[in-house]
Amino acid sequence: MNKYLTLPLIGMLLLAGAAHAAGDIARGKAKSVTCAACHGVDGNSAVATFPRLAGQNEDYLIHSLHAYQKGTRKNDIMKPMAAPLTPTEIEDLAAYFASQQGLILKK
Repeated sequence: MNKYLTLPLIGMLLLAGAAHAAGDIARGKAKSVTCAACHGVDGNSAVATFPRLAGQNEDYLIHSLHAYQKGTRKNDIMKPMAAPLTPTEIEDLAAYFASQQGLILKK
C-alpha cells in the first residue's frame, strides 16, 4: 500500500476511535449507589460471591450490562437491576467502575 493511502487511512481510524462516546465518571459514581450493596462502594466487593467491578475494562462492563438486559447473560439478581438502565447510564457506570483501582492481591 502506498504512503498516500496509508496516512489518510490511519487518520480515519484514529478519528473513529475518538468518536466513541465515553461515559461520565461523576454521573456513574452517583448512579452506582444501588450497585454498592453487592459490589462495594468503589466496585471492590468484600464478599467473594459478588464480582469486583473496580478496574474492569469499560467495554466489558458495557457489554455485560447490555447482555443482562437482553437475557443473553443470565442472573436473577442482575437482570432486574440492569433492565431500567439507559445506554448513557450504562456507559456512565462502566466509566466509573473502570476508573476505580482494583484490589491488588498479594502473593
